[in-house]
This record gives sequence, C-alpha cells and structure tokens, in this order.
Amino acid sequence: MFTIDFSDHTNEVEASWFEQIEDLLTFAKSKEGIEEEAELSVTFVDKEEIQSINRDYRDKDKVTDVISFALEEDEPEIEGLDMPRVLGDIIICTDVAKEQAESYNHSFERELGFLALHGFLHLLGYDHMNEADEKKMFGRQTEILNEYGLTRD
Repeated sequence: MFTIDFSDHTNEVEASWFEQIEDLLTFAKSKEGIEEEAELSVTFVDKEEIQSINRDYRDKDKVTDVISFALEEDEPEIEGLDMPRVLGDIIICTDVAKEQAESYNHSFERELGFLALHGFLHLLGYDHMNEADEKKMFGRQTEILNEYGLTRD
C-alpha cells in the first residue's frame, strides 16, 4: 500500500492534481523497486509560505518551486515492526509551478508532475549537488516521466 497525504494551503488545488500526483508517484515507486508499504505527504503552498519554509529550514530567504524533507535520513530502521516506510514531505509552490510551465512552454500538469517526482526522488536519496549526481537524478526523472507519458510535448 502507498499512502500519500495531501494538504492544500492555497485553496486552489483541483482534485485532478491529487489524482495525477498519486498515479505518477505510485508509478515511480514501482520503477524505483520499492515494494514495501510506504507513505509521504504532499503539500501545496503559495510563494509566501514556501519562502518562509525555505528561509526557516534551509537558510535560503527566497521563493523556490519544491522542497523535500526526507525522514529516513535520521530515522533508525526498526526491525520486526509492521509499519510502513515513512519517506517524508514534499512541498510544492503552485504559483511557481504555473510560472515555470508557462516559461518552459509545457503544460501545468507536466510541471506539477515534474516537481512532485523531483521531490519524491530527493526523498529516496537522489541529489544534484554535483554534476554527476545531477546527471543521474535528472536522467532518472526524465526516464520516469517519459515512461509514465508526461512528456514536454
């Protein structure tokens, strides 16, 4: 079972956004070989809220598109308990997603999927702090999006 807890702080999220992200991340979970039960949260926020989160938790006082907080990094693995794997939290700024979709000349749905998947891969330990890691992460991201059918076209 894969549980995604959605939260909308913008009062603008459409039901189809939840469905698309749930389908895409379930697909990505399978592609990443995660077979056990897992859960995460996805929260939609505006520019003001994401800037505040970015400032308070990452010491970067600026607006961004997506922030991920992985929970597994600090949690010890407990053997023998029948509990789902708790991956962490993904926070998406819908305002920035709309702007980027327009700027990149692709659909909002594609940008939303890109950001959700980007956050998900961060929760799984992917990163882009150096060129090699960036190539690996963005390559995997493109591969999953294309296989899922959420292309830039």
